[in-house]
Amino acid sequence: MTLATDRHYFPGNNTPQGFFSYYDQILGQREAKRIICLKGGPGTGKSTLIRTVGETFLELGEDVDFLHCSADESSLDGVVLHGKKVAVIDGTAPHIIDPKSPGAVDRIINLGEHWNEDGIKDKKGEIIDLSEESSGWYKVCYNYLNAAKSVYRSLESIYHDAIESSELYQVVANIIGEEYEGYDISIRPGKLRKLFASAITASGTIHYLESLLSGFPGREEPWKRIYLINTPIGYGNRSFLSIITEGAIYRGLDVEAYYCAMCPEDKIEHLLIPELGIGFVTVNSYHDLDPWELQLENTELLLIDAGDYMDSGYLERIGKVILALEEDYHRLIQKGIFYLEKAKKIHKQVEERYIPHMNFGELNILTERMIEEIKAL
Repeated sequence: MTLATDRHYFPGNNTPQGFFSYYDQILGQREAKRIICLKGGPGTGKSTLIRTVGETFLELGEDVDFLHCSADESSLDGVVLHGKKVAVIDGTAPHIIDPKSPGAVDRIINLGEHWNEDGIKDKKGEIIDLSEESSGWYKVCYNYLNAAKSVYRSLESIYHDAIESSELYQVVANIIGEEYEGYDISIRPGKLRKLFASAITASGTIHYLESLLSGFPGREEPWKRIYLINTPIGYGNRSFLSIITEGAIYRGLDVEAYYCAMCPEDKIEHLLIPELGIGFVTVNSYHDLDPWELQLENTELLLIDAGDYMDSGYLERIGKVILALEEDYHRLIQKGIFYLEKAKKIHKQVEERYIPHMNFGELNILTERMIEEIKAL
């Protein structure tokens, strides 16, 4: 019997642009049998309900994706039950989700139906004040991340000037020739699913790469090959992974692309092509992945060191500049994390104003009923 796969990642992230959402990528409307969207205030039990559903079906042998919250990675914003083609998602701010096919696919559940509204109204002033304070700390965080982005761009410019492009593109061409052999350009392109493997959270920069490389829903065989791309912070590998991504899509292959928090719209950091059984993982000080501790049996690990394709003399001459920029970048990221932590602490106080007024007995009954309904699908 094949063990169920549990994967972990982030559908949203804290970025220089503010909160950036890929929640529309969680489960497609045509693929889904049901997308359950939870509404309700903080502290109303959304994360607990989501976790209970996910862990229940994982124990039943379902492949489950656990979607973590970028504000608090210990909290869940959703689960995807692959065998059932069901997603249960927190649809409250900042990741507001509106039903696209109400009744046919989407269903809204309002947890506010299980609270004592009069008790919450008594805390109105405190809730508003604390919510505004938490929002203010998020804004300060995003300002620091935006400053970090400027430093990141400076590093990116340096490495762009150092890249031996012809040699690097030859590496890409060789990979495409070997991995896509026998796959012609398809009339129907493959699907691109965008997510985040790592996030800037109140607890620091967190990644779940190990879980993503441990298996893939519906795939019984281990990964054939994982390409580990060792790069410095700010190295612009957009072209490298973009070319490989486009090559797969043009050949009708579905891919999962995991984007960079600094450049959430256009920089792919990690790429999985499940049909081919191959993956590409960017490794640096923020993705501190030791390849030799992954314990991937029957998986070939191939290391691509970006330093081998850069002008080492040029980098050595401006080494002190690079070191200073890296220190500035790290300092600004840490300042952003500091204010995320402040926002999280204030948000916990908001939750404390709601929790006493929730009827968790009713919520448990709702959770059990939801599980039984999903089982019946």
